[in-house]
Amino acid sequence: MEATSRGQQGSVLTGMFRDRESTEQAYNSLRTRGYSDEEINVMMSDKTRDSQYGEGTADTELGSKALEGTGAGAAIGGTLGAVIGGIAAIGTNVLLPGLGLVVAGPIVAALVGAGAGGLTGGLVGALVGWGIPEDRAKIYESGIKEGGTVVGVTPRSPEDAEYFENEWKNYRGEHIYR
Repeated sequence: MEATSRGQQGSVLTGMFRDRESTEQAYNSLRTRGYSDEEINVMMSDKTRDSQYGEGTADTELGSKALEGTGAGAAIGGTLGAVIGGIAAIGTNVLLPGLGLVVAGPIVAALVGAGAGGLTGGLVGALVGWGIPEDRAKIYESGIKEGGTVVGVTPRSPEDAEYFENEWKNYRGEHIYR
């Protein structure tokens, strides 16, 4: 639960959340501070989406967002890059079939760039390409497989970064990194 600082302005802030309540709180802290869906990254397994945000549970903004990509996986198929790029541009989320991930936000482009869904890259490669150290990326990948959700954002200011880091600790965020 200890945070690590890279000291670079414009760097990403990420945290792992193990339950719906803490994830919702982290997400809402970003929205309350004026961040849009296009700025907020959310990564979870499709199993987590189904169990925590499945039918009858989309009664929150994040719940509705998590369900947006439910049908997208079938549409992606073999044309992963072009379709994901288009979906990312309109701010929705996608189900990445080869990885079993539901992803929303700017991280979608990083996953496509890393070759997610193919034989190389994957989630760890995308996270490393996004500026997260490999050891932390592996922790996030493992946490997502265990039912956790990773929330991330590029804070607009050092004050925002510190605010979110403190808030996320209060919301039981784990492995908070900036």
